[in-house]
Amino acid sequence: MSSEPEVALEAFIAAIREHYAASVNRTSDTDERVEAAYMALADAYEIYEDALYVAYDEVTPFELFDDIEDAREDGTFDDFDDDFDDFDDDEEYDDEDDEDDD
Repeated sequence: MSSEPEVALEAFIAAIREHYAASVNRTSDTDERVEAAYMALADAYEIYEDALYVAYDEVTPFELFDDIEDAREDGTFDDFDDDFDDFDDDEEYDDEDDEDDD
């Protein structure tokens, strides 16, 4: 068992905490600490996901916002959108069927 994914996970968790702290202590809409923490969080996530995949052939269920924006620019956004089609068609969560019998 490789320790690399575990090290990457710890760095990812630390980046989440740093982003949270920067967000809580934001001084303005353009606070550079928040932007830096955001970028560090995205980088730590990618390193973690890569390490997890290399070690265990496993991926996470998350996509980075920049990846989705890049897909829109490339015209491949439908590939991301198709991932959620099953949720749209799920009748179990259809509000139209929910009626009060009061």
